[in-house]
Amino acid sequence: MQAIIEWMEQQLRQADGETRRLFHGRGGAVPGYEWLVIDWLPPVAVVRSYKLAEPAEIGPLVSWLEQQSEVEAVVWQARGQGPEGDVRVLHGSVMGVHTVNEAGLRYQVDALAPQNSGLFLDMRPGRQWLRKHAQGARVLNLFAYTCAFSVAAIAGGAERVVNVDMSSRSLSIGRQNHRLNGQESADVRYLAVNLLKSWSRVRKPGPYDLVVIDPPSFQPGSFVAVKDYIKVLRRLPELTRPGAKVLLCHNDPKETRQFLESLMQENLPDFRCLECFGAGEDFPEVGEFRGLKVTVYQREELPA
Repeated sequence: MQAIIEWMEQQLRQADGETRRLFHGRGGAVPGYEWLVIDWLPPVAVVRSYKLAEPAEIGPLVSWLEQQSEVEAVVWQARGQGPEGDVRVLHGSVMGVHTVNEAGLRYQVDALAPQNSGLFLDMRPGRQWLRKHAQGARVLNLFAYTCAFSVAAIAGGAERVVNVDMSSRSLSIGRQNHRLNGQESADVRYLAVNLLKSWSRVRKPGPYDLVVIDPPSFQPGSFVAVKDYIKVLRRLPELTRPGAKVLLCHNDPKETRQFLESLMQENLPDFRCLECFGAGEDFPEVGEFRGLKVTVYQREELPA
């Protein structure tokens, strides 16, 4: 475990008060600990177990976290054990939701949530890319969750952002995230709808210059990537204007980047690939793009 402690020490130092993944066991870089993830939501460290386990199995890691002056609380979260899971505070106290920082922007998180805390840390490079390219753009944010992409887009100078998600609760947190960043006056819209049944409502505020597609990999009843992703991609010509860019995200370790590339080549030949990247350096993976895959496409301009 000493190697994990040394890695976490490095990540905590590099975080410098902002969010970061302290240990990404699911990437396979440390054999035997593929079931373990530790996220830093300052000042709370969230330890996530993806197997039946007890905190005692990683006692030295928990003890190390407890000894760090920055760490005011340590939370244990058992994943894949029912919708409520097993959430325990191992050290300190956690008083409901709190605010974290990423690249100078603020987001609301819930360290005691049984599933997702409210901010996907692996998508930090995606938010950085969007912020860099959003100036003056009309942005469509599909599967918006708590609107972190939207916050980044407005910070980057976007003209308008339309957030689409089935969960009105998640979108209400998104509104709060915009308020946290002083973006109340920005043109930000929220559609709490089933995307696959609401294309006319989504299309109406367009056409769009930037589209973000960041769906769940497998969410029965709402979206299953292997059969539903293509339904979204086929709508891109009617949603975008010529020259528009599309940020495609896929986080299924069973699929390679070829999954999306094949769908685009076969169905949208007038969109060309510009660049590909994965999660941040705090998400080391054994094998290229084994985890998160992000690909940027651009629709061809009309002939002059």
